[in-house]
Amino acid sequence: MSEILRIEHLVKTFGTNEVLRDIDFTVSKGDVISIIGASGSGKSTLLRCINMLEEATGGKILYHGKNILAGELDEDQYRTKVGMVFQSFNLFNNYTVLENCIIGQTHVLKRSKASARDKALEYLSKVGMELYINAKPRQLSGGQKQRVAIARALAMDPEVLLFDEPTSALDPEMVGEVLDVMKALAETGMTMLVVTHEMAFARDVSNRVIYMADGRIEEEGSPKDVFYAPKSPRTRDFLSRFSQN
Repeated sequence: MSEILRIEHLVKTFGTNEVLRDIDFTVSKGDVISIIGASGSGKSTLLRCINMLEEATGGKILYHGKNILAGELDEDQYRTKVGMVFQSFNLFNNYTVLENCIIGQTHVLKRSKASARDKALEYLSKVGMELYINAKPRQLSGGQKQRVAIARALAMDPEVLLFDEPTSALDPEMVGEVLDVMKALAETGMTMLVVTHEMAFARDVSNRVIYMADGRIEEEGSPKDVFYAPKSPRTRDFLSRFSQN
């Protein structure tokens, strides 16, 4: 598989608090990588650094061999290729569903409104939201908002899609509808990096799992290895309640 991202010795500090410590891993085309770990282990900060929403303190983020942190590629250009889906949806409340999926395309990618509309409708249909194109976000359930957010991200034609705990703000009955969309995306070969507390998704859909603790990668491997034969006692302790499933 061709490598898209390489993270090398990534460090992030807030004052004296070291949130990420010497993070190393790669993302190749078609990977579905789940990042798991307790709250406060640095998972979301890692994703925000990869997407340049947080400025890393040290290390490298290489996109097709170009170091983003050294300014070797334009940040805005990079962000169109490495999309992000947030736990809080981040939709524009004063825009309709369709407008939410068009605005980034016309402003950032400079697509015509007609072309952007076609692309938006294509992805809204794929996530089952084509009947809601004229609705405002306040008229939607949490699960529907997240599906719109996924369609919006996909409409930008990203090479990698980052998901930051995409189901954590949802009521339990809405989690399944979002996970089903993500599973369908994985089956199409979409490259995905997913911070999640949904252990069944990490175990059954991912091809790699990263377990983080105290800002470090404690363990990395296939779902089978991490879930059923973890090497680290900390991983074993974290996963003990799931290994019986």
